[in-house]
Amino acid sequence: MTEIRFKRVEGNDDLPLPAYATSGAAGMDLRAFLPEGPVNFTHGKLAMISTGFSVELPPGTEMQIRPRSGLALKHGFILPNSPGTVDEDYRGVVMIGLYYLGEGSFAIQHGDRIAQAVIADVRRYPTVEVSELSETGRGKGGFGSTGLS
Repeated sequence: MTEIRFKRVEGNDDLPLPAYATSGAAGMDLRAFLPEGPVNFTHGKLAMISTGFSVELPPGTEMQIRPRSGLALKHGFILPNSPGTVDEDYRGVVMIGLYYLGEGSFAIQHGDRIAQAVIADVRRYPTVEVSELSETGRGKGGFGSTGLS
């Protein structure tokens, strides 16, 4: 299979399939499925928003769920588990966790583009336990150990 297969949830008769907005786009837009009406956000609110679709991915891939830059930078929305992963064997509804950091209130409407999906290859390796790891120049240096410039 070299296609991404989407199945509409019951009641989703009007949303377009997730799609790439331009020929050079890396991610396809995911929209809010809100048949009951808008979801109103105030600062600090977290909500799970349905996309209105389940998905079947090609073997050896994942769907990475990422923020849309405009929604994030212009309005203050983040995806708290970004990037989220939809595994190739998941068949449930694709949901988007939206967290609002903006001021005032903001309503997400039915059909709004709320996230983007990037399809990526997945590599799986066997795991082994060892008593030593190879040496590197960085070694055990962690967060910030390489500096800012």
